[in-house]
Amino acid sequence: MRWVTFDCFGTLVDWRHGIATSAELVAPGHGGRLLHAYGPHERAVQQESPRLRYREVLAEALRRACAEEGVALRPDNAGILAATLPYWPVFPDVGAELARLREAGWRIALLTNCDRDLIAGTRRRLPVPFDAVVTSEDAGAYKPDLAPFTVFRDSFDPERWVHVAQSYVHDLVPAHRLGLRRVWINRQGERPADPSVPQDVLPDLRGLVTLL
Repeated sequence: MRWVTFDCFGTLVDWRHGIATSAELVAPGHGGRLLHAYGPHERAVQQESPRLRYREVLAEALRRACAEEGVALRPDNAGILAATLPYWPVFPDVGAELARLREAGWRIALLTNCDRDLIAGTRRRLPVPFDAVVTSEDAGAYKPDLAPFTVFRDSFDPERWVHVAQSYVHDLVPAHRLGLRRVWINRQGERPADPSVPQDVLPDLRGLVTLL
């Protein structure tokens, strides 16, 4: 079986837009600042508490970002990111390329740092059905831990496996450690810390089927 696994948020769904616009709802005028501060806090919370549900990770990381930026956050507003996550927009290049993958005979799966209930809401917005989903809740750990990858491998025993993701740290580095074929969807035009980690680089999903 030929499988392509995808990270979801940042790769298929506009994570940056979701964080910034959601933060703007509870802290008007500060969405951009909070987006900039948020990312490192989310990763720190995941490392500190790998079994913490993602909705709690989102809330705690937002609290820390607000504290860092000196932005007031009402206690009952800390859950805004989990509340809006199912409505974060899918990138416009996603639907056509995923459909082409399925037409070419590839099975597709999500390996996502998310709860089962939250990703269920997001899947309703994805334009193509997925054959499998492995969440951090299933694996008991968040990427870049190898557990989500090994859970998928042990469950589906892929004969050919390509991992496609936007996050260099969360996805490409562990995929490299496992020796997987990997494609970096470099939507932000970043420079890799180690150029050998991404094997192929695309600015978005367009052209993925041709590349594979």
